[in-house]
Amino acid sequence: QVQLEESGGGLAQAGESLRLSCQASGGTLSKLRVGWFRQAPGKEREFVGAKYSQGYAEYADSVQGRFTILRDAARNAHYLQMNNLVPEDTAVYYCAARPDVFAAPWDSWGQGTQVTVSS
Repeated sequence: QVQLEESGGGLAQAGESLRLSCQASGGTLSKLRVGWFRQAPGKEREFVGAKYSQGYAEYADSVQGRFTILRDAARNAHYLQMNNLVPEDTAVYYCAARPDVFAAPWDSWGQGTQVTVSS
């Protein structure tokens, strides 16, 4: 399993942008499917988006058009670019990785990074 570490969380005001980083070690991230998830207080963890090894990306409806997953193969890292933030984006954000094959589980997780958006 690859080891993942997120960074880049913090405080933002509504309308501002943040970029989260997911740094990998012990494996090649560009060969895996990399996902971003978030968990707000009192709520279940939810899917934010994922980037397939071939480059295709998909996003939750709530972030479509505002969030973008970027890949830097040379740095073995992925990024979650978050634009036009809203208070409902407040959550702990996690990156995860899995083999890019059908029905494989998300078996590598980072420790999470807090994002707080004020109105």
